[in-house]
Amino acid sequence: MTEPSSRRSLLAGRDPQSAATISRLLDIAKQGLRGMHADGEFVFTMRGTRAGDGSWRLSPAGTSLRYAAITALGLLRHPEAVQRSVLGGDTAQDLIARLAKQLPSVANVGDAALICWAAAEAGHEAIDPALKRLAELQENGGPGFVVEAAWVLSALVAVRASADVEKPLARARGRLLGARPERLYPHVIGGEGSWFRSHVGSFAAQVYPIQALARLHRSADDRQALATANSVADSICSLQGADGQWWWHYDARTGGVVEKYPVYTVHQHAMGPMALVDLAEAGGDDHLDSICRGIRWLESRPESAEALMLDAPPITWRKVARNDPRKVVRGLRATSTRIVPGLRLSVLDRMFPPGPVDYECRPYEFGWLLMTWAS
Repeated sequence: MTEPSSRRSLLAGRDPQSAATISRLLDIAKQGLRGMHADGEFVFTMRGTRAGDGSWRLSPAGTSLRYAAITALGLLRHPEAVQRSVLGGDTAQDLIARLAKQLPSVANVGDAALICWAAAEAGHEAIDPALKRLAELQENGGPGFVVEAAWVLSALVAVRASADVEKPLARARGRLLGARPERLYPHVIGGEGSWFRSHVGSFAAQVYPIQALARLHRSADDRQALATANSVADSICSLQGADGQWWWHYDARTGGVVEKYPVYTVHQHAMGPMALVDLAEAGGDDHLDSICRGIRWLESRPESAEALMLDAPPITWRKVARNDPRKVVRGLRATSTRIVPGLRLSVLDRMFPPGPVDYECRPYEFGWLLMTWAS
């Protein structure tokens, strides 16, 4: 891959404001991750509570092996001094070693794939046990979710340079390519799950396949993979909001938007750019203007004037959602578009306007940011 610093230079050449935002976010991420890490583990989430004087108090909750693996992928692209600063004296290699020790108890294909991917990127000896555990978890079939299928493919592509994984890689390739029924990717492979949501795919279910297929093509000149990645990327970019919003739910059959909100900050600064830059570097289409629009949304948006990026404490708030605590809009729009593709039920936008901010942040948000834009 192109050096991330070159990516930032490319961004600065197109939009200095977006590049400045990313530089600020990288500083926030490196400081914020320190508070999310304790005793060799990363929290599941960090929740913010506003005090009477207007200041913020951050409270950790839970732990997440998955988020630790994603953070390792990001930290690997930073100097050792940065790694040790974030990890309390440890390195990303040390973090991967701890994750590898947990492999026997890992029960999720996606988690095993992320550990395998990180081990491969690091050249860590955990590659072999991670591959073994990944194979064991797939003995009864491949992953059922598109996101996890994409992570499996990305992991095997990363391993490809150091081990013979051509047979499982071919299976992972076929599974991911075959999971797209028509225009976009659904959430669940094979249309399983609730009938009224079987056609729905999240933003994550688009970007991780774009990334995996782009990396696959770059590793072995796979034109079908590149064409699929280009097609999905073109679709989501054509649907991007006027103010740069990456929308949340799509109709995999028609390629239309099912539900726009929430808009997640990680989609804007990391996941969208990560997939689209990987695609361009693999010889795919250039979507740098869409990347810039997405980043600018973080600074200025019509949904809320509240700051989403804080320097003190160092945090980014997770999303801007609808005023819909019972998630009525999500259910109604999934059901209505299942029956009548493209049906908008516009009255819902007036009844449940966007605006509320979710005062929460998870380590993977910073992990993908570091992976995409590290200096």
